[in-house]
Amino acid sequence: MTAAVATRELNSLDRCDRCGAQAYVRAVLESSGGELLFCGHHARAVEANLRPLTSEWQDETSRLNEKAPVT
Repeated sequence: MTAAVATRELNSLDRCDRCGAQAYVRAVLESSGGELLFCGHHARAVEANLRPLTSEWQDETSRLNEKAPVT
């Protein structure tokens, strides 16, 4: 049985499973459909080993360079 995980934009409530910082990468495991969340730093540290095991690698680290809107 494969669980479907809907793709959505990660937000400030999504936290890295390694350190608790804001998550910018979501990895959906191919074998179980479970997901892991990582900050940019930890995603880069595990990507080479983990990415081949995923069905989806949602990388939003490009958002780290965006400027917040002026209010």
